[in-house]
Amino acid sequence: MPAQTPVPAPPAESATAVAVTTLPPRLGWLAVLSLTLGLFSIVTTEILPIGLLTPIGDTFGTSDGTSGLMMTLPGFLAAVAAPAVTVSAARVDRRLMLCLLMAVLALANFLAAGASAYWLMMVSRVLVGFVIGAFWSIGAGLAERLVPAERVGRATAVIFSAVPLGSVLGVPAGTLLDHFAGWRAVFIAMGALALAVLGALLLSLPPLPPQQVTRLAVLRDLLGTGRVRAGLVVTFLIVTAHFGTYTYVTPFLADVTHASEGLITTFLLAFGAAGVVGNFLAGAWAGRALRITFASAAALLAAAALLLPVLGTSRAGALVLLLVWGLAYGAVPVCSQTWFATAAPHAPEAASVVFTSSFQATISLGALAGGAVVDAASVSAVMFIGAIAAALAAGACLSPRRRV
Repeated sequence: MPAQTPVPAPPAESATAVAVTTLPPRLGWLAVLSLTLGLFSIVTTEILPIGLLTPIGDTFGTSDGTSGLMMTLPGFLAAVAAPAVTVSAARVDRRLMLCLLMAVLALANFLAAGASAYWLMMVSRVLVGFVIGAFWSIGAGLAERLVPAERVGRATAVIFSAVPLGSVLGVPAGTLLDHFAGWRAVFIAMGALALAVLGALLLSLPPLPPQQVTRLAVLRDLLGTGRVRAGLVVTFLIVTAHFGTYTYVTPFLADVTHASEGLITTFLLAFGAAGVVGNFLAGAWAGRALRITFASAAALLAAAALLLPVLGTSRAGALVLLLVWGLAYGAVPVCSQTWFATAAPHAPEAASVVFTSSFQATISLGALAGGAVVDAASVSAVMFIGAIAAALAAGACLSPRRRV
């Protein structure tokens, strides 16, 4: 049985202390890898519609903009679930919660695979949204309870690598499987992966009684600080720019670049690979120069989105710009999380909730706004508007009043 050691009680207004779980190093890293796989399956399930937007829309007879609701709905629900779960399930064992959430994710994927109408697909996406917010708010901060203190930074980086890896492996693999077996087979595969992760979590995680009980008052206090509000502004702009445009990159590559399905899969794979590089570069630089790193990522994203309608008509131009875009966006989650963490070092769980909720809410709004522009104008128009939002994010990072 893992040893249990007492923890000094934090301030009464923010948390209630319980226990810290320590594990032998090998078992701790197995638990970290299980968490990473869980987050990988969640991230992949969330963004799969980006690569499957057209075939799913063709099945149900929906436009690209309407099909984009598959991205909008989970993000909105995740934004609500993050604080709701943190507050309401604060005393529930984290191991139990994570396993239950993985079972719900499997159910959601199997429901999507068998959906006979678009509304059933939306029901599955409701479940996905709940899992996203709850799993991230609980699992993202568990590294310090699973590995020795000197390994926490590395373990956290491994856990967060699930985000770019979802783009590198998840979305391209999904579009490739769709090419050979149809989009329903993709969701069946994701459901099977979720069940496998459930088994891994059951085997590797120890009992994890909650360390803290974060209260609503703590979240309200954080939102009242200038540095947190500045982080919300920057995150809103850059995530809106990305998901308002990238959600519709598959129709763009098909309609403007005239790329085949196989080539689109290759392009998405290249985008994801660049994202992994951007993730680890940002991890190395953000601690030393957060504003510059974040602003550089936003500027590169703005340039890529602005030039894509012009240079993206050729396959070579589209590929180069997607590589730049992937490199830039790979840095965004790390920079955003670092911003909130440094703005609230006294309340790390609450900071994680604010990060998750704001990020997911903006994914929802960005995809929704992008869908409206696509249906009213074109996929090229949404790229131009996204570029403006990213440029504003870069300016907000460098604003003297927003320094962190």
